[in-house]
Amino acid sequence: MNTPLIDPFHRAVNYLRVSVTDRCDFRCVYCMSENMTFLPKKELLTLEELDRMCSTFVRLGVEKLRITGGEPLVRREIMTFFRSMKRHLDNGHLKELTLTTNGSQLERFAGELFDCGVRRVNISLDTIDEEKFAKITRWGRISQVLRGIDAAQEAGLRVKINAVALKGFNEDELFSLAEWCSSRDMDMTWIEVMPMGDLGNEDRLDQYWSLSDLRTRLASRYTLADLDERSGGPARYVRIEETGQKIGFITPMTHNFCESCNRVRLTCTGQLFMCLGQEDMVDLRAPLRDNRKGQGQLEAAIRAAIKLKPKGHDFDYSRQAVDGQMSRHMSHTGG
Repeated sequence: MNTPLIDPFHRAVNYLRVSVTDRCDFRCVYCMSENMTFLPKKELLTLEELDRMCSTFVRLGVEKLRITGGEPLVRREIMTFFRSMKRHLDNGHLKELTLTTNGSQLERFAGELFDCGVRRVNISLDTIDEEKFAKITRWGRISQVLRGIDAAQEAGLRVKINAVALKGFNEDELFSLAEWCSSRDMDMTWIEVMPMGDLGNEDRLDQYWSLSDLRTRLASRYTLADLDERSGGPARYVRIEETGQKIGFITPMTHNFCESCNRVRLTCTGQLFMCLGQEDMVDLRAPLRDNRKGQGQLEAAIRAAIKLKPKGHDFDYSRQAVDGQMSRHMSHTGG
């Protein structure tokens, strides 16, 4: 094993999130425009190139690989990639292979994902109200997602629900979502909406619901016990004593969690973003495709990129304006 990836602030980078496509079969209002212009397919890394890229990161010490999108399961032949990544689980170099999905394709792929070594999935679901779900996803059908959840659990996958906290939209479902997840033996994580994409500052400010307020409301009904455990990501967890379930909070706005950041994000075009909340990136597609200097060129490019990882992001709503806004859509960087 090569020397591990250490950033300038002495944080070991052992978690890679990989967007395998910018396409999605939903158009969630905080993630995409309704009429998206997607990247030309020729710009995307091929599945073979994604394999080489991820395998290089694993060789450099990445132990957790999360596959994202867009919606990762709409990419053609994506299960070829999952089957290939299983070899890193089998040899012990990769500790976890998982994905974030909207759940729409899980009815088709849950069993095969389990066979490839995936043991847990995060499903993005902001409401269990059919009408509201159709509104926020624009094109989505909640019945399809619910069937996907059933299929995932039947296949043996551990399911966690991710919900973006949206003021005036799912505030009234705080307790019903928690109770629904508990009834299905699913943990849940709430995420503060982040200023990404070109939907407009006012939209994001109007949508913003502080998780400090959300947690206070949750504590008005339940007994919350703080947990020390981490899942490898930025969430902080509590246990609801009355049900035993875990609730996570991802708070890029009210609490900057950057001090423990151990992850970088690779786009489907081979751009490495060292921070979700910064525009700086390094193009890894060029050294990946340049065969003149061999594998060492890609490894050197990755190490150079990690040395540019910033201390933290600049997201800020505190002055009633959206500071630190990112021009790229969340679907481009990877959810």
